[in-house]
Amino acid sequence: MTSAPQHVDSTSLNIDGHNCAVILPQSHPLVDGRTSGSPVVRAFSGHRPERLPVWFMRQAGRSLPEYRAAREGTGMLEACLRPELASEITLQPVRRHGVDAAIFFSDIVVPLRLAGVDVDIEPGVGPVLGAPVRTADDVARLVEAGPLTPELLAPITDGVALTVAELGTTPLLGFAGAPFTLAAYLVEGRPSRDHLAARTLMHADPKTWRALTEWTADVTGAFLRAQVDAGASAVQLFDSWAGSLSRADYVRHAAPASARALTHVTGMGVTVVHFGTGTEHLLTAMRDVGADVVGVDHRTPLDEANRLLGGRTPLQGNIDPALLAAPWPVLEAHVRDVVERGRAAPGHVVNLGHGVPPTTDPAVLTRVVELVHGLGA
Repeated sequence: MTSAPQHVDSTSLNIDGHNCAVILPQSHPLVDGRTSGSPVVRAFSGHRPERLPVWFMRQAGRSLPEYRAAREGTGMLEACLRPELASEITLQPVRRHGVDAAIFFSDIVVPLRLAGVDVDIEPGVGPVLGAPVRTADDVARLVEAGPLTPELLAPITDGVALTVAELGTTPLLGFAGAPFTLAAYLVEGRPSRDHLAARTLMHADPKTWRALTEWTADVTGAFLRAQVDAGASAVQLFDSWAGSLSRADYVRHAAPASARALTHVTGMGVTVVHFGTGTEHLLTAMRDVGADVVGVDHRTPLDEANRLLGGRTPLQGNIDPALLAAPWPVLEAHVRDVVERGRAAPGHVVNLGHGVPPTTDPAVLTRVVELVHGLGA
């Protein structure tokens, strides 16, 4: 197990001539300069590096034959909690595709498992709980279990540290599910299309809902903080199911918990990216919980997203994953259009509008990376 990171009281982080005081481990790649000048970090900060950066959500996954070989005979959550294996899977797309960032291989329910929740991932289904969490007593039992400790988080910090040591100047992005999405899984007990049980609880028993989302916020926050402490140069908060909420419900019942989660990394000097699907009506609210960059799914053109956000927020996105299987001329024209629309924003990191489909030809992703790099900033 790696030793606990040693922090400095205050250090100066310089990105494109701008200094800020941050609290990070002395050996952190943002502090020692390994990643502070990388295209992704600079673009996240609202700058335009010479090379337009690109990475893909779910880039380390089922589309890669080396991933399938590494995972053979190993369950998803077990793979996430084995530091050497999680690190190897995280590094695979960087080696193969030449992407500008790695994202730590994990799953949004990993912190729930670490916190003692009976959850597993069933192939073809997704996260399934032993029993849903729907009453005040259910939530009280979660709270009584206590916070995520450094000991519980050791598989994550060890995996991040191993990965950062191999990445060099390529930044690692931390990963976590947003409190609403985690709470929705807990209440539903399994994946859901409409999240009726979760949305019912938030209105029928707002006190219990608030207690649940405050607990998931602290679990998420501790999970993010651990990854930053161990060397992540930015973090991405996934609110996979926020699009099922009205704006009013999001602002009242989900945003406060997301803001609480992000306080765990406030002042650390790392960028926070916030992404959800079907969230055009929520983009400004998702930014305002404390995000620096907004991820945009494939439904909203980037120039329109930039307009909605007032032209002052760096964007990430938003190639349509469905087009990865289209003929190359179709995909190429789409990528060029995404890049051109993204030029309206103060900074742009090219990504997908959701995850890489498992049937994607890896050679196509490599070709997209080469195209994006060739288009420049």
